[in-house]
Amino acid sequence: MPRTAQAAQGRGRMQHDDAHDADMALFHALIDDRASIRRTVTRLPDGVDTVTESDDPAVAARIRAHVTSMAARVERARPIHQRDPLFRAIFEHASAITVRHEPTSRGVRVIETSTDPYVARLVQAHAEVVSGFIANGRSEMMRNHEVPPR
Repeated sequence: MPRTAQAAQGRGRMQHDDAHDADMALFHALIDDRASIRRTVTRLPDGVDTVTESDDPAVAARIRAHVTSMAARVERARPIHQRDPLFRAIFEHASAITVRHEPTSRGVRVIETSTDPYVARLVQAHAEVVSGFIANGRSEMMRNHEVPPR
């Protein structure tokens, strides 16, 4: 059994899918590049409109790759970062989330929405946490993030 699968099972968590390690490596690279990343979040009544960019073309490409990968995870309900209650809730409600993304000249614009008001609040909370990852780096990654009340 691969080491990651053993570790996941040993902690009583789900076994990782094949892309998990690559997705996490990309996420960690973005955390390492966070000083060169800008992010704006606009709350919508039913979700968020975010723009995440960098003047460094390599970082911008990693941002786009990360968003593409995470949008596919939501679409296919393939969880990641499951020790965190907020991320767990996002994937439990993945079927109620619509993700649209488009490249910008320096990164990506993402619009995440839901017709379910509770899921829209989950999406908004997730956007705040992602901004926290950029602001605070690995220390924010290690925190668990609360799920908003229903």
